Amino acid sequence: MTADFPVSLLFLLGAVAVPFLRGHWRAGLMLLLPVAAGLWMLSLPHGDYARFTVFGQELVLMRVDRLSLLFGYVFALAAFLGAVFSLHLRDVTQQAAALVYAGSALGAVFAGDMLSFFIHIEIAAVSSVLLIWARGGERARSAGMRYLLAHLASGMLFLCGALLHAADGNSLQFSRMELQSLGSYLILASLGIKCAFPLLHNWLQDAYPEATATGTVVLSAFTTKLGVYALARMFPGTELLIWVGTAMAAFPIFYAVIENDLRRVLAYSMNNQIGFMVVGVGIGTELALNGAVAHAFADIIFKALLFMSMGAVLLRTGTVKGSELGGLYKSMPWTTGFCMVGAASISAFPLFSGFVTKSMIMSAVALEGYALVWCVLLFASAGVFHHAGIKIPYFAFFAHDSGIRCKEAPLNMLVAMAIAAALCIGIGTMPGVLYGLLPYPTSYEPYTASHVLDQLQLLVFSALAFAVLMRTGIYPPELKSVNLDSDWTYRRLAPAVLTFAGSNFAVVGRVCRKAIYGLAAWMWSQFAQRAWVAAQFRNGPSTAGMALWVMSMLLAYLVTYYIL
Repeated sequence: MTADFPVSLLFLLGAVAVPFLRGHWRAGLMLLLPVAAGLWMLSLPHGDYARFTVFGQELVLMRVDRLSLLFGYVFALAAFLGAVFSLHLRDVTQQAAALVYAGSALGAVFAGDMLSFFIHIEIAAVSSVLLIWARGGERARSAGMRYLLAHLASGMLFLCGALLHAADGNSLQFSRMELQSLGSYLILASLGIKCAFPLLHNWLQDAYPEATATGTVVLSAFTTKLGVYALARMFPGTELLIWVGTAMAAFPIFYAVIENDLRRVLAYSMNNQIGFMVVGVGIGTELALNGAVAHAFADIIFKALLFMSMGAVLLRTGTVKGSELGGLYKSMPWTTGFCMVGAASISAFPLFSGFVTKSMIMSAVALEGYALVWCVLLFASAGVFHHAGIKIPYFAFFAHDSGIRCKEAPLNMLVAMAIAAALCIGIGTMPGVLYGLLPYPTSYEPYTASHVLDQLQLLVFSALAFAVLMRTGIYPPELKSVNLDSDWTYRRLAPAVLTFAGSNFAVVGRVCRKAIYGLAAWMWSQFAQRAWVAAQFRNGPSTAGMALWVMSMLLAYLVTYYIL
């Protein structure tokens, strides 16, 4: 194979073959594809390959450089871990969907133009929702539909922004852009949905905990990290991202502390960790960008390990509610140990992966003089130790004895967790290997006396605070409850207000609906004018105009359906 053969096709073709294979043949294919892709990427030369011209626009399906290769390596690794973790499955749909999802994520990473990136993220959205629906039941169906709507809307915003960007006389090359035009803001909003920015984050906490035990592991690896990759590619040094990322790192802590569903706790911790990455992208220095993408690499592995441990618990006990668990270390000692390695990694203990990646971001923040941001991120670091480093293993495996006695996780799950745990420790003890893959050369040294001492002090006092709060009864207990997030305002409050107004104040209800529809029509007309201009860029064919009209109609429908 040559560099002109898109690496994503390995997975997409493999997904087609999955339904026709049985037993060890299918398992072998699931394991072989990520290994083959990883080895192939190691031999790829830098440059643009797999070029095609469609309707006068050049598409680049293989743009190979240090940034795309770094994410390509870790995506292939994540696909391999997911394949090992799911070997016990006999569900063809989940296995094929996981391959398509991984392949489309790799296709997006290596895309050299915005249209190719758009096509791959849309394939990723459609294939990944099957991992949520595979669990069955009304909750999974509804959560999957909201997940799909969010990501289809994200894709449409991206395409709108790309075409408007081109209409302003710019190239469709998937590269750095300034945040100054309508098109650039639409693209940033689209990536904000992928990264789960504050107020755009609810799809993550809504959908991931409703996926299957293996589906959540796969979901945790790709979508949000694709958003981080795109931000690093397109908006490095955008100061707005510093403050967005700071808010992202801080606000999930309060929800995670009171959340009872442990997989939802991990979903909130994903927001927290992505916040650090977004801050790094926003600062935009070489150290900060290296830290952002290195932390994305490490996060994919240790978050997969934590989700795998909770998936094993869900498989064996049927629940991941903190109020229903406890004492599982007696029945699942290996899973307990692997979970604690993941907890130490996400908490940035020295000798674990999170320490050698997160400290790069913190150092970059300090060097650039963002004192307030540094203080908030320090608070967020203590918070993640509380809710992910302590709460997850404590309430699942220790705390009170729930009386549950079950089998240890299946062998394939334990092997997957063991590989992930070994990688977490390997990166933490030998960071030079990961540092050698980063986009920019670095001489950063994480194991200085001040770094180690500062982090140990943070962890010790955080653990002491947790112990005191538990002993005094101040720490929020694990209760069967529903936590209200910002999506309550448009999923419950807005429909209730409109229904009440329509039932009791018919005139008010009609006025509200006319105002909403009028605003939507005005926004559509304004967009349509720009869309028509965008459709003509570079003397493009009339089909581009039709595509934009259809896209705008779908976007209007999605917004109306989701809100009303």
